Amino acid sequence: MPTRRLAADEAGIAEAGALLRAGQLVAIPTETVYGLGADASDPAAVAGIYAAKERPRFNPLIAHLPDLAAARREGVFGPDALSLAEAFWPGPLTLVVPLAVGGTVCDLARAGLPSVALRVPGSRLARDLLTAAGRPVAAPSANRSGRVSPTEVDHVLGDLDSRIAAILDGGSCPVGVESTIVACLDGPPVLLRPGGVPREAIEAVLGRDLALPSAPEGAAPVSPGLLASHYAPRAAVRLDATRIRPGEAALLFGPVPPDGLAGAALSLNLSPAGDLAEAASHLFAHLRRLDAAGPATIAVAPIPERGLGEAIRDRLARAAAPR
Repeated sequence: MPTRRLAADEAGIAEAGALLRAGQLVAIPTETVYGLGADASDPAAVAGIYAAKERPRFNPLIAHLPDLAAARREGVFGPDALSLAEAFWPGPLTLVVPLAVGGTVCDLARAGLPSVALRVPGSRLARDLLTAAGRPVAAPSANRSGRVSPTEVDHVLGDLDSRIAAILDGGSCPVGVESTIVACLDGPPVLLRPGGVPREAIEAVLGRDLALPSAPEGAAPVSPGLLASHYAPRAAVRLDATRIRPGEAALLFGPVPPDGLAGAALSLNLSPAGDLAEAASHLFAHLRRLDAAGPATIAVAPIPERGLGEAIRDRLARAAAPR
């Protein structure tokens, strides 16, 4: 059965909430990307996410809540986690914290871990839906596992039409890259994934540098988005390209020299002005458009490391990783 497209109005929100409570899958718009939502307390519903996405079972999911009070019923917030939640929620930050006694996020959504990944999204529409659902909603990106994340309704339908019950149409996602993930477990806070909140902003709130993750080789991920090959188009991805080879598609950033596109099969610019926020908002949509043209390789111009550039470069490095 084709996936239903629900309007972002009171009736659409109510219907989407009812579908989630009934164990169905609903794609929901957030400020980062579209998420594939299911009742995080229902193992059968969560299993449906893995089936629809063809996702490895060992990769945990983020549970989304409408506010901090709801999140504190699911996880244990120490001083650092609480400071970050108060500073950046609602918004594109996920916190990995110990599971609370009585927490309802199921074992399958946590990939069997004693911790839970929690987020209060910045999108008012998403929070209204979470309130209507009345339970935590697991919502990884609404695409086939490992493929380019969706920032528009048509991206979701291209990957998941007829695999999910409905999509709540919230238009384009303004941030365009997934949330930053910080683990607040034993020891100092650890940056697990750069994302929509820059590292510098988080460190300013903490008053110290974030630690970097260290895990035994081959260990299962402790949060979403940590697989080496992820966000991948079908084309190969060549990073930090200063010249475009004949037949390559080009993903550009900033001003382009007049002769800089000779031989390019197709080119798109993340931000001609060199604005990293604009670049992040265009990243996945541009990758999808270039990939749809069928090039063997997408050549990516250098992206600076500062601010949101760290998140953009992280996604591109995973897109370019061996598969």
